[in-house]
Amino acid sequence: MPHGSLSIPARLCLLAWDPTGGQAADAAHLVRAGALAELARRGLLTDEDGIATPVDMDSLAGDAALDGLMELVRESRPHRWRAWVSLHARVTADAVREQLTAEGWLRAEKKRVLGVFPSVEHVLERAGAVETLREEARQVLEGVGEVSGPQAATVALATAAGVRGLVRDGHREQHRERLGELVGRSGASWVLGELVAALGAEVRAAGAHRPGV
Repeated sequence: MPHGSLSIPARLCLLAWDPTGGQAADAAHLVRAGALAELARRGLLTDEDGIATPVDMDSLAGDAALDGLMELVRESRPHRWRAWVSLHARVTADAVREQLTAEGWLRAEKKRVLGVFPSVEHVLERAGAVETLREEARQVLEGVGEVSGPQAATVALATAAGVRGLVRDGHREQHRERLGELVGRSGASWVLGELVAALGAEVRAAGAHRPGV
Protein backbone atom coordinates (compact mmCIF):
# COMPACT_ATOMS: atom_id res chain seq x y z
CA MET A 1 0.00 0.00 0.00
CA PRO A 2 1.59 3.35 -0.99
CA HIS A 3 2.24 5.66 1.93
CA GLY A 4 0.59 8.53 0.04
CA SER A 5 -2.78 7.05 0.98
CA LEU A 6 -2.00 6.93 4.70
CA SER A 7 -4.02 9.15 7.02
CA ILE A 8 -2.26 11.76 9.14
CA PRO A 9 -2.54 9.69 12.36
CA ALA A 10 -1.22 6.60 10.55
CA ARG A 11 1.79 8.56 9.25
CA LEU A 12 2.47 9.87 12.74
CA CYS A 13 2.27 6.41 14.27
CA LEU A 14 4.89 5.16 11.81
CA LEU A 15 7.15 8.20 12.19
CA ALA A 16 7.12 7.74 15.97
CA TRP A 17 8.05 4.06 15.73
CA ASP A 18 11.41 3.23 17.27
CA PRO A 19 13.77 3.01 14.26
CA THR A 20 15.82 0.35 16.08
CA GLY A 21 12.94 -2.06 15.54
CA GLY A 22 11.13 -2.26 18.86
CA GLN A 23 7.63 -1.23 19.81
CA ALA A 24 6.60 2.34 19.08
CA ALA A 25 7.36 4.93 21.68
CA ASP A 26 4.30 6.02 23.63
CA ALA A 27 2.85 8.24 20.94
CA ALA A 28 -0.85 8.04 21.78
CA HIS A 29 -1.23 11.81 22.22
CA LEU A 30 0.58 12.50 18.96
CA VAL A 31 -1.59 10.02 17.04
CA ARG A 32 -4.74 11.50 18.60
CA ALA A 33 -3.65 15.01 17.60
CA GLY A 34 -3.17 13.71 14.06
CA ALA A 35 -6.66 12.23 14.05
CA LEU A 36 -8.16 15.54 15.20
CA ALA A 37 -6.26 17.37 12.46
CA GLU A 38 -7.43 14.85 9.85
CA LEU A 39 -11.07 15.23 10.88
CA ALA A 40 -10.74 19.02 10.81
CA ARG A 41 -9.14 18.93 7.36
CA ARG A 42 -11.97 16.72 6.06
CA GLY A 43 -14.58 19.14 7.37
CA LEU A 44 -16.03 16.67 9.90
CA LEU A 45 -14.97 18.59 13.00
CA THR A 46 -15.23 22.33 13.36
CA ASP A 47 -14.46 24.87 16.06
CA GLU A 48 -17.12 26.58 18.13
CA ASP A 49 -15.61 28.97 20.67
CA GLY A 50 -12.62 26.68 21.14
CA ILE A 51 -14.71 23.51 21.38
CA ALA A 52 -14.14 20.58 19.00
CA THR A 53 -17.59 20.16 17.47
CA PRO A 54 -18.97 17.65 14.92
CA VAL A 55 -20.33 19.40 11.84
CA ASP A 56 -23.30 17.03 11.96
CA MET A 57 -24.34 13.85 13.74
CA ASP A 58 -24.20 11.48 10.79
CA SER A 59 -21.13 12.08 8.60
CA LEU A 60 -18.41 9.42 8.57
CA ALA A 61 -14.79 9.47 7.43
CA GLY A 62 -14.81 5.93 6.07
CA ASP A 63 -11.86 5.13 8.33
CA ALA A 64 -12.39 2.98 11.44
CA ALA A 65 -10.01 4.93 13.69
CA LEU A 66 -11.35 8.32 12.63
CA ASP A 67 -14.98 7.22 12.83
CA GLY A 68 -14.33 5.84 16.30
CA LEU A 69 -13.06 9.22 17.39
CA MET A 70 -16.04 10.98 15.80
CA GLU A 71 -18.38 8.71 17.75
CA LEU A 72 -16.50 9.46 20.97
CA VAL A 73 -16.72 13.23 20.38
CA ARG A 74 -20.44 13.03 19.58
CA GLU A 75 -21.24 10.96 22.68
CA SER A 76 -19.10 12.94 25.16
CA ARG A 77 -19.72 16.29 26.74
CA PRO A 78 -18.07 19.19 24.89
CA HIS A 79 -14.29 19.50 25.26
CA ARG A 80 -11.66 21.88 23.98
CA TRP A 81 -9.19 20.64 21.38
CA ARG A 82 -6.36 20.39 23.88
CA ALA A 83 -8.44 18.16 26.12
CA TRP A 84 -9.11 15.77 23.23
CA VAL A 85 -5.37 15.37 22.58
CA SER A 86 -5.12 13.24 25.72
CA LEU A 87 -8.69 12.17 26.61
CA HIS A 88 -8.95 8.40 25.92
CA ALA A 89 -6.11 8.84 23.40
CA ARG A 90 -5.09 5.19 23.67
CA VAL A 91 -8.36 4.17 22.00
CA THR A 92 -7.42 6.03 18.81
CA ALA A 93 -3.77 4.92 18.93
CA ASP A 94 -4.77 1.25 19.26
CA ALA A 95 -7.23 1.55 16.36
CA VAL A 96 -4.58 3.11 14.11
CA ARG A 97 -2.08 0.41 15.07
CA GLU A 98 -4.58 -2.31 14.15
CA GLN A 99 -5.20 -0.65 10.79
CA LEU A 100 -1.47 -0.54 10.07
CA THR A 101 -1.21 -4.21 11.00
CA ALA A 102 -4.05 -5.15 8.66
CA GLU A 103 -2.40 -3.16 5.84
CA GLY A 104 0.98 -4.85 6.30
CA TRP A 105 2.96 -2.00 7.82
CA LEU A 106 3.19 -3.79 11.17
CA ARG A 107 3.30 -7.44 12.16
CA ALA A 108 1.61 -8.83 15.28
CA GLU A 109 3.69 -11.40 17.16
CA LYS A 110 2.24 -13.46 19.98
CA LYS A 111 4.31 -13.90 23.11
CA ARG A 112 3.88 -14.68 26.79
CA VAL A 113 4.65 -12.28 29.62
CA LEU A 114 6.58 -14.02 32.40
CA GLY A 115 6.14 -17.17 30.35
CA VAL A 116 2.48 -17.37 31.34
CA PHE A 117 0.26 -14.47 30.26
CA PRO A 118 -0.51 -14.24 26.52
CA SER A 119 0.33 -10.93 24.87
CA VAL A 120 0.84 -9.43 21.42
CA GLU A 121 3.80 -7.33 20.36
CA HIS A 122 3.71 -5.29 17.17
CA VAL A 123 6.83 -5.18 15.04
CA LEU A 124 7.65 -2.90 12.14
CA GLU A 125 7.23 -4.95 8.95
CA ARG A 126 8.09 -2.41 6.25
CA ALA A 127 11.13 -0.75 7.76
CA GLY A 128 12.46 0.51 4.41
CA ALA A 129 9.18 2.18 3.50
CA VAL A 130 8.97 3.81 6.93
CA GLU A 131 12.52 5.14 6.58
CA THR A 132 11.48 6.64 3.22
CA LEU A 133 8.51 8.25 4.97
CA ARG A 134 10.86 9.60 7.64
CA GLU A 135 13.29 11.00 5.06
CA GLU A 136 10.45 12.74 3.21
CA ALA A 137 9.35 14.27 6.52
CA ARG A 138 12.89 15.56 7.11
CA GLN A 139 12.89 17.18 3.68
CA VAL A 140 9.55 18.85 4.37
CA LEU A 141 10.92 20.18 7.64
CA GLU A 142 14.00 21.51 5.85
CA GLY A 143 11.87 23.21 3.16
CA VAL A 144 12.79 20.91 0.28
CA GLY A 145 10.20 20.49 -2.51
CA GLU A 146 6.43 20.98 -2.67
CA VAL A 147 4.35 20.22 0.41
CA SER A 148 0.78 18.93 0.49
CA GLY A 149 -1.66 19.83 3.26
CA PRO A 150 -1.49 16.38 4.91
CA GLN A 151 2.32 16.42 4.75
CA ALA A 152 2.43 19.87 6.34
CA ALA A 153 0.09 18.81 9.15
CA THR A 154 2.00 15.57 9.76
CA VAL A 155 5.42 17.20 9.97
CA ALA A 156 4.18 20.12 12.06
CA LEU A 157 2.73 17.76 14.67
CA ALA A 158 5.74 15.42 14.61
CA THR A 159 8.09 18.37 15.04
CA ALA A 160 6.07 19.78 17.93
CA ALA A 161 6.20 16.37 19.63
CA GLY A 162 9.96 16.09 19.12
CA VAL A 163 9.80 12.81 17.21
CA ARG A 164 13.21 11.14 17.18
CA GLY A 165 14.87 10.79 13.81
CA LEU A 166 13.08 13.89 12.55
CA VAL A 167 14.17 16.63 14.90
CA ARG A 168 17.80 16.44 16.00
CA ASP A 169 18.50 17.02 19.69
CA GLY A 170 19.13 20.69 20.38
CA HIS A 171 17.70 21.86 17.05
CA ARG A 172 14.05 22.44 17.96
CA GLU A 173 14.38 26.23 18.13
CA GLN A 174 15.84 26.56 14.64
CA HIS A 175 12.69 25.00 13.20
CA ARG A 176 10.28 27.40 14.91
CA GLU A 177 9.72 29.57 11.82
CA ARG A 178 9.31 26.54 9.54
CA LEU A 179 6.82 25.06 11.99
CA GLY A 180 4.66 28.16 11.62
CA GLU A 181 4.85 27.89 7.82
CA LEU A 182 3.71 24.25 7.92
CA VAL A 183 0.78 25.09 10.17
CA GLY A 184 -0.28 27.70 7.62
CA ARG A 185 -0.06 25.21 4.75
CA SER A 186 -1.90 22.40 6.51
CA GLY A 187 -5.38 23.31 5.38
CA ALA A 188 -6.53 23.37 9.01
CA SER A 189 -4.39 26.12 10.52
CA TRP A 190 -7.29 27.31 12.65
CA VAL A 191 -6.98 24.16 14.80
CA LEU A 192 -3.49 22.86 14.03
CA GLY A 193 -1.85 25.70 15.90
CA GLU A 194 -3.76 24.64 19.02
CA LEU A 195 -2.73 21.00 18.60
CA VAL A 196 0.91 21.93 18.00
CA ALA A 197 0.87 24.05 21.16
CA ALA A 198 -0.62 21.18 23.18
CA LEU A 199 2.07 18.73 22.05
CA GLY A 200 4.84 21.29 22.60
CA ALA A 201 3.60 21.84 26.17
CA GLU A 202 3.78 18.10 26.79
CA VAL A 203 7.38 17.97 25.55
CA ARG A 204 8.37 20.87 27.81
CA ALA A 205 6.63 19.30 30.80
CA ALA A 206 8.39 15.99 30.20
CA GLY A 207 11.74 17.77 29.97
CA ALA A 208 11.11 19.63 33.20
CA HIS A 209 10.53 16.33 35.02
CA ARG A 210 13.48 14.50 33.47
CA PRO A 211 16.29 13.78 35.96
CA GLY A 212 19.12 16.24 35.62
CA VAL A 213 17.02 18.78 33.66
